[in-house]
Amino acid sequence: MSKNSAYHTKSNRKKDDYKRANHTVHACDYHVIWCTKYRKKWLSPKIQDRLKEIIEEKQEEYNYEVIAIETMPDHIHLLVSIAPHFNVTEIIGKIKGYSSKVLRKEFRWLRRIRSLWTRSKFVSSTGGVTLDILKEYIKNQKAPQQLGLFDQIMDDIS
Repeated sequence: MSKNSAYHTKSNRKKDDYKRANHTVHACDYHVIWCTKYRKKWLSPKIQDRLKEIIEEKQEEYNYEVIAIETMPDHIHLLVSIAPHFNVTEIIGKIKGYSSKVLRKEFRWLRRIRSLWTRSKFVSSTGGVTLDILKEYIKNQKAPQQLGLFDQIMDDIS
């Protein structure tokens, strides 16, 4: 393939950015967003802090690596690396199920909520954007939101 080909892209990755497994070298990073049921603002700062801990503690068992995470009162942004031989949807489902179980156990008032999370999620591979840009985007989620693509995505998944 020539450098002038429409399919040629210059990677911003360094050699150390790639992960290695037995027969694979990969860089499969995903931006994942999911919401509370009905976009209710159930995630207080204390619950948000605990949710981050829960997500980070299951990395090895569920085979993912958290690159960045930010929580809001009604949704979660997760930048995560998952090897190509694992199912992204299955791993996110496990994270949502486990976090719901633990949060309901620790915060008794959440037990009266029939379902903490929606069944939907937004998943995007990070191929066209550098990880630094995505980390900055996720970090800045606590700033006042601007209307745009994010709001359209959230309307679609909630």
